Amino acid sequence: MATELHRVMHGVAIRKHGDAKAVAALAGLPVARVETVLTGAVAGGRVAEVDGRYMLTPCGQMMLAGEYSRFNDALRANGDFVAAYQRFEVINKDLKQLITDWQTMDVGGKRVANDHSNKEYDERVIGKLGDLHERFDPILKKLCAGEPRLKVYSDKLGQALEKAEDGDAAWVSDAKLDSYHTVWFELHEDLLRILGHVREE
Repeated sequence: MATELHRVMHGVAIRKHGDAKAVAALAGLPVARVETVLTGAVAGGRVAEVDGRYMLTPCGQMMLAGEYSRFNDALRANGDFVAAYQRFEVINKDLKQLITDWQTMDVGGKRVANDHSNKEYDERVIGKLGDLHERFDPILKKLCAGEPRLKVYSDKLGQALEKAEDGDAAWVSDAKLDSYHTVWFELHEDLLRILGHVREE
């Protein structure tokens, strides 16, 4: 069982420059408790705080990295969880292509930046995102069965997709929001850390 400090530091690692509320959501702990743990982590030199937002210090990064195998050994040995992760990685390739299609479009045989003035094109891509989400949903349920804390991503992905389908295009990939792509990226980082893998560039 991971300690509160580990869960909080893990949350800080995933949500870089996040506030206590954002870290609490990822850690699966009450905000008030996370604020207390963060205060101690800052005092201990494991976390740095600037204007209410948090980052791991180099010492904190080393400490966290050294704890993952100890706290996640059961998940790393869980065949259902590992199989679900492997299926996630397959769909992740489709998501990457879909985001490329969202950010660029083919004009006369050349890829150009999508200025989102072609509503029909954008609606087609959002439709494909909805299809991808349907395929991913049972995989995410398997992941959440192994690690219930991951349900926060399920909720956020569903909310982002709903807002995008309702016509707010920013919720597809805007990095300043909990957009579909932003939340997906954080989920990927979370899974990589749990399983001790490195993100492919």
